[in-house]
Amino acid sequence: MNNDMTQSPDDRHHRVVVVGGGAAGIGFSAALRRRAPDLDIALIEPSDRHWYQPAFTLVGGGCYPLERTVRDQADLIPPGVTWIRAAAESFDADSRAVILADGRRVGYDRLVLCPGLQLDWDAVEGLPETLGRNGVASNYDPATAAYTWDCLRDLRHGRALFTQAPMPIKCPGAPQKIAYLAADHLRRVGRRHAVDIEFATAGEALFSVPAFVAPLQAVAERHGIGLRYRKNLIAVDGERGRARFRVADDAGGTREVEEAFDFLHVTPPQSAPDVIKRSPFANEAGWVDVDPRTLRHPRYPEVFGLGDAGSTPNSKTAAAVRSQIPVVRDNLLAGLDGDDAPAAYDGYGACPVTTARGRVLLAEFRYGGEVTPSFPLDPTRERRSMWHFKKDFLPWFYWNWLLKGRTWDIGHRPY
Repeated sequence: MNNDMTQSPDDRHHRVVVVGGGAAGIGFSAALRRRAPDLDIALIEPSDRHWYQPAFTLVGGGCYPLERTVRDQADLIPPGVTWIRAAAESFDADSRAVILADGRRVGYDRLVLCPGLQLDWDAVEGLPETLGRNGVASNYDPATAAYTWDCLRDLRHGRALFTQAPMPIKCPGAPQKIAYLAADHLRRVGRRHAVDIEFATAGEALFSVPAFVAPLQAVAERHGIGLRYRKNLIAVDGERGRARFRVADDAGGTREVEEAFDFLHVTPPQSAPDVIKRSPFANEAGWVDVDPRTLRHPRYPEVFGLGDAGSTPNSKTAAAVRSQIPVVRDNLLAGLDGDDAPAAYDGYGACPVTTARGRVLLAEFRYGGEVTPSFPLDPTRERRSMWHFKKDFLPWFYWNWLLKGRTWDIGHRPY
């Protein structure tokens, strides 16, 4: 690994600059380096830790140790890639430069934007003040994922609320996964009858792909979980154990209701990072504006976006990142050679929905809600084999395959 911190602002320029060191940034940098080992690549990322976020739900459900979800970022930077350990503050698109938080400039010939998204905790009144105590938890933050399990393990009676914020959010199945794990745990320890469980989603359906709605509704019914739609969390009073929701009705109106809880699992509102929102690369909603097939910016052809920060209308999952990486790699290299973009992303995403300890429904789909399973099995059924796939295989695959830049085109069959 080459650490670039000793260069002066005037001589800092790289052929390819990648912003973001999450799954997309590390995986893409490694894949590009494998294909073009002599290419000058720099990665801008301030964090010294890298988290395997798909396991946070398992941590919150008491099925996975938190310490296995984190590694040192320095150990993951691909060999030969320059790590600029700093935050991107803004962009000078005309001069093709990234301005860092400390004022330094990093020039680029090609720019790949994959900074992930941000969790807008402040968008829910009172949430930052009570998160991680008073029975208020969230698996979307590693600092409180283990607290989720602490609360569920100690819950003896009362009311448990699980919320899902308006889309888009990363891993849209995660908010309901923890509700299922909680209900299953309470059943196993003989306390399910003493706890009322409700899942409140701001959306109008339990899942965005119609084929999986009925199977997941059956899961919720089996667990005795009350489903509430168009119900959005807007405020929390942890000291009083009260949550306030804005509920939409069929006529388009809204009303506010306050409800008591003994445990509250929150999915926070989410948006593109502020550095992207205020950049020339953002669309009207603040996301990196990209062609949904080529993942190239429509006005700045030297700029690409992938991962959660992109404007593509697919689920924001690690599976989507895996499919997007080779598309951006091939199209970026083709552009450097003066060729047209040859690769296209089909919108593939996947969500292994944990329906109980030991059971998972693997939902796979692409643009248009088309179901595209990888295995010759009915994708609408829960399976124990998919539990092992999620809990044991996917973490290994993430650390040893995706982040190493190994691209494997898994065939997806029509359903």
